[in-house]
Amino acid sequence: MTPPESGAVALELERLRGVMATGIAEIKGELKAALQRTDTAEEDIRQLETRVSALERRVWTASGAAAAVGGAAGWLRRRTG
Repeated sequence: MTPPESGAVALELERLRGVMATGIAEIKGELKAALQRTDTAEEDIRQLETRVSALERRVWTASGAAAAVGGAAGWLRRRTG
């Protein structure tokens, strides 16, 4: 390789190094943004699970109370009937 060719190769390698560094920085930025969105989604899911659990407890409590009231009403009707 002649000196001008080796200089051109060195310049091209340096340009490629810059392109690669820029590309890697962009990928890192995109990954960071994706991880932040994932963290936010995971927190939203945790909050939703908490709300669903509370709702389930209320439904079971209400169902139990309705069954007790229904049973008591049936028993009273039979006793007074």
